[in-house]
Amino acid sequence: MTDRQVKWKVGSTVALALSAALALSACGSGSRPPRANPAVKVSIEPATPPAAAGTAGEQTDPAAAAAELERLYAELETQIQQFEEGLGLVLEGEQALGGEQVAAATAAIRLGTLECSRRDDCDLDVFFAAYDYLLDQQNSALQDQGFRLVEFASEFETEPGGDDPDAAVPELYRADPAEVERSANLFRGTDLRELINVNGPVKAALDDWLTWMRPNLLSSWHNYQFLRSQMAPIYEDAGLPEALLFGMLATESGGKVHAYSRAGAAGPLQFIRSTGRAYGLREVGGFDQRLDPASATRANVAYLNDNLVRFNNDLEKVLAAYNGGENRMRRIQRSYGETPFWDRRVYYQFPRETRDYVPRVLAAALLFLEPERYNLELPELETNTERLRLRNEISLAELAVCLGQEGSPTGWFRTLRNLNPRREAGRRIDAGDEVVIPARVVGTYEANCIEGELLASARELNEANYPARPSMFSYQVRSGDTLGRIASRYPCVGLRELAEINRVRGPRYMIRVGQTLRIPDCR
Repeated sequence: MTDRQVKWKVGSTVALALSAALALSACGSGSRPPRANPAVKVSIEPATPPAAAGTAGEQTDPAAAAAELERLYAELETQIQQFEEGLGLVLEGEQALGGEQVAAATAAIRLGTLECSRRDDCDLDVFFAAYDYLLDQQNSALQDQGFRLVEFASEFETEPGGDDPDAAVPELYRADPAEVERSANLFRGTDLRELINVNGPVKAALDDWLTWMRPNLLSSWHNYQFLRSQMAPIYEDAGLPEALLFGMLATESGGKVHAYSRAGAAGPLQFIRSTGRAYGLREVGGFDQRLDPASATRANVAYLNDNLVRFNNDLEKVLAAYNGGENRMRRIQRSYGETPFWDRRVYYQFPRETRDYVPRVLAAALLFLEPERYNLELPELETNTERLRLRNEISLAELAVCLGQEGSPTGWFRTLRNLNPRREAGRRIDAGDEVVIPARVVGTYEANCIEGELLASARELNEANYPARPSMFSYQVRSGDTLGRIASRYPCVGLRELAEINRVRGPRYMIRVGQTLRIPDCR
């Protein structure tokens, strides 16, 4: 059987399963089900209050019925993951093994759907959504291989963290001033804590921030303290809570002004280029304004205000739109109206990234407001800065080496970068030019960074470099190739670097026959 035949067989398997499921009911749903991830703890509010299982008049133990229902949902999550892994195997060349795994997972989901249809307390929409989701996954995978099974209408997503940094600037809805004022009143006089539903996902996010993500949280806090004077007043003037700003900053970039995502989002609040342009963030004199903390905050406020109006002041939905796309959120709003974000039918419409993003922002905001409650110490920092006129030619990287860890256990490199976003880290700045530095290290600059062995060592390190990347040659993908197999043939490139060079996305690193790849030539 050829690769093409196997891929179409996989598609047919899912399509037949979908037909069987649709025969159970005339109604369906566009929602998407959970993807198994044992590292993430999720407890979602049910779409409707659970009822006793079984047919009318049948007596059952409510606790046993609830446990059985949870088993049914958990099994669905497991089989979705099995399907995805099987599809990945097929597209990596393991057709027989992957095809068997896809078929087994599809059969299990079909049986689960039948079982759900016989229960009064089971949300059949979640199972229909599984088929919709798997068809979508399959179609995306086959498109990457040059195939198309189902035609989907596409809409331009305008989320700040979207996938298309070069797309045309969309026409965005802009709320009129009266509507914005009404949205701002959502927060005025209201403690943000009263608006946050501390449910299972938010508690799980709190646990993440306070355990394995605590270093990230403290680093975000440190970075934010030096950006606060540029960003917080903009939120205050807009009537938005500073805790929300910190929650978004910590989750989006960790307070790193020069943060870039694989999708092309940039800056402390992670705008893609097209949405940034729509909200006034452009290239000015070669500088990307998405990296400017104040400009990015103004754009963020405008974006949030527009969507607070659009989504009727529903904070969770606004955050989901910010990360997962306002067009997606609009589609869901049309289908489900004012159904809360945490409802299964809405929650599972979003990818895992968005389902984690919303509770993490809310959890970080709660920790900003009441750290003592969670045994968290957010230290007070001396954040005064000075404009320093340089007495010699020096780069920010060289400054960071000279300043060492005086007053900051992790050093000053990130702070120097954040305070001077228009400066390149390794490019020397002329003597007489000004840079912004923490006031507390001015004395250290005078002692260590003007002359002496430490400065000479910093210069030597700054001038050193890794070997330059060799020239590239072109390679045309043949039948049986995978990106990993291609990378293994050439000693000067690994799988991830080869994927980065050719903009091939992980974790499956899917390529298609006939595709041209650029490979470093170290022969």
